[in-house]
Amino acid sequence: MYRQHALGILTLSLILAGCGREEAAGSADAESEAAGSPVALELAGGNSSAEDAAREITGDYMRAIIVEISDDSYEGRGPGSVGDVKARQYLADQLAALGLEPGGDDGSWEQSFDLVGVSATQPPTWSFAGEGTELTLAQWDEFIVSSGVQSDRAEVTDAELVFVGYGIQAPEYDWDDYKGVDLTGKILVMMNNDPDWDPDLFGGETRLWYGRWDYKYLSAARQGAVGAIIIHTQPSAGYPFQVVQTSWSGEGFELPAGDEPRNQIQAWVTEDAARELIAFAGHDLDELREAAYNRDFEPVPLGITTSIGLDVSINRVQTANVLGLIPGSDPELSDEVVIYTAHHDHLGIGTPNENGDAIYNGAMDNASGVAQTLAIARAIQALPEAPRRSILVALVGAEEQGLLGSKWYAENPTFDPGRIAANLNYDGGNIWGHTHDVTFIGLGKSSIDELVTMIADEQGRVVNPDQFADRGYFYRSDQFSFAKIGVPAMYLDTGVDFVDRPEGWGREQVDHYTDVNYHQPTDEYDDSWNFDGMVSDALLGYWTGLAIANADEMPQWNPGDEFEGARLEALEAVAE
Repeated sequence: MYRQHALGILTLSLILAGCGREEAAGSADAESEAAGSPVALELAGGNSSAEDAAREITGDYMRAIIVEISDDSYEGRGPGSVGDVKARQYLADQLAALGLEPGGDDGSWEQSFDLVGVSATQPPTWSFAGEGTELTLAQWDEFIVSSGVQSDRAEVTDAELVFVGYGIQAPEYDWDDYKGVDLTGKILVMMNNDPDWDPDLFGGETRLWYGRWDYKYLSAARQGAVGAIIIHTQPSAGYPFQVVQTSWSGEGFELPAGDEPRNQIQAWVTEDAARELIAFAGHDLDELREAAYNRDFEPVPLGITTSIGLDVSINRVQTANVLGLIPGSDPELSDEVVIYTAHHDHLGIGTPNENGDAIYNGAMDNASGVAQTLAIARAIQALPEAPRRSILVALVGAEEQGLLGSKWYAENPTFDPGRIAANLNYDGGNIWGHTHDVTFIGLGKSSIDELVTMIADEQGRVVNPDQFADRGYFYRSDQFSFAKIGVPAMYLDTGVDFVDRPEGWGREQVDHYTDVNYHQPTDEYDDSWNFDGMVSDALLGYWTGLAIANADEMPQWNPGDEFEGARLEALEAVAE
């Protein structure tokens, strides 16, 4: 039924008013590209003003938001900081100015939650003991270590190191790197990523949650380990070691600890340092990796020990998700909702770069996503009649700390999970111009695929899956929190096939941003940014959200998807 409705929506040939497909994709004036033609009638539930409303999505509107909240005066929007409070107030004011209703706690704009700031004083060196000898690594250049506990001291004494391959337990793939070995009190050394050489094993080249650092540390804690060391390589992480240095030094934030297992210490080492450490233990790193590529791998005790202690400062702060609501117009469907998300936080003030700049402004990541989401809200709010389902704009906090704001919302939702039709997430924007394509991170997982593909086709664009699949983007942005409670989710990202640019140019721009600006003080707004592609991507999310909000049925995960079971449970809960 959902497919039938989607096909009915998109039988018309143009979504860009007065433009053929080639002209639409190549237009230099994206702001004239409000998605206009009679296709809007179906997308907006028969509302002929949807084309006019779409014209509210402009580059100028988004630019103003990005310039504002990525300004130095917001101090990088670190959770709980003065800049965070300022940003949240600004965003609430924008939602109010658009005419949305407060969607937070007790009629407010905010859904507040507590955070625990953990700042460990890292030792300048870290020593490992063998048979009468010692190996010492240097902090920053060779290792980064942080506390895994919310206490004044994190400490490990004479703990043996054990190589555990990928550190993964995945029964659905008949994979267990631990094999029942007692690893209580050990420090586990593990590879980054997950097995990627077979398309039928895990996700092939597509990184799953099993390959993410948060899974690795959690997996080690479940074994009773006192610590975990992840071996960094740029191919396996998807970013250079400098991202680890800046993201894992200084204060990190967590939700308050419960009774979950925890490591005392959580660390990264460079590949060169890992190679030296493994050789010190009498092994060869490449040989251990080769052994770990097999299901029958068993943990390898390295026969070396280490002691390390970290003095930890604990800082309890509060931040919030900023929520704005557009109530649905259909009495029977208004208790269901389409949720647009973008995270408003960044890294705050941290380690200065070579120019002495210590403010991590987060202009691309993620002032641009916030701007796109607000632009979509502006367009939807401009409709004479709201969509059938409600629309929630959720500008979530503490994403950079491990998706904490969206996790908090998923655990404390303002709508039952079984009544959340979909989550459409924006994390970053296209700052380089028009593309012939768009990246749909999560393509192939749900019935949202058809809508996005058809609407993009009307834009003259091709929809591609994650074009950097080895970086695991689906599991490292806020849609993952919603997917875990069963909500079908979409994350639109920049395409790489740019209009009037040579082949490969787009990938070069994305790679350059990742290598130079990602999680660095240089992630700042620049007047050279081209908003044409960002407008097109926001329009795609606008029409997709309207289609979902007006459809008779909600989207579903594709049969057999990893999140299908959670969706069925959520739907059953609201049907009772």
